[in-house]
Amino acid sequence: MNRLLTHATAFTLAAAALAGCETPMSERQKGTATGAGIGAVAGAVIGKATGGSAGRSAVIGGAIGAVAGNLWSKRQEDRRAAMEQATRGTGVDVTRTADNQLKLNIPSDLSFDTGSAAIKPEMRTVLDPFADSLRGDTTVLLSIVGHTDSTGSEAINNPLSLARAQSVRDYLAARGVSSARIQIAGHGEREPIADNSTEAGRARNRRVEIFLREPAA
Repeated sequence: MNRLLTHATAFTLAAAALAGCETPMSERQKGTATGAGIGAVAGAVIGKATGGSAGRSAVIGGAIGAVAGNLWSKRQEDRRAAMEQATRGTGVDVTRTADNQLKLNIPSDLSFDTGSAAIKPEMRTVLDPFADSLRGDTTVLLSIVGHTDSTGSEAINNPLSLARAQSVRDYLAARGVSSARIQIAGHGEREPIADNSTEAGRARNRRVEIFLREPAA
């Protein structure tokens, strides 16, 4: 067991050192390092449980994990680059979530008027190139989440937030993105990102979020 921990720990520490080094790393490199560490631990455990060499299994697991992390991050990194280019200068935030989804946050000044689920012309300038970048991508899955501020009751805000997500889905589908790959949800006022007691805060909370992810293996 000590040898298992030694080999697995060595791989994990090496991966952590790579991921945390001062030299800036690309998302692809971070994915490789993280995958190597996870794969090493998993490989060592499996090797020990099945009677094999923990050290050899850690090496194999680390290599496999590195490749898997590399490929995942490369795909998502390419998509993020495309999303950033498609939305540059629009005020849309493109970020990577902790669970390796790409997230687009579309603020209220681009998305919808107060109390409305009709897409504003400003939002079309964001969604059109976004749809163009996704049309040939047959693997990515999308989740669209609508949000409101705290103005009004839940009986109004919940269906309004869902209707906004539906509007975005229908707009993308009309431009060639398969609706079968799009999930929608409305979270009403339940997930504020700013203070609802101010107009500026309420404006930030009125938003649409689009998440892009890989299908489960």
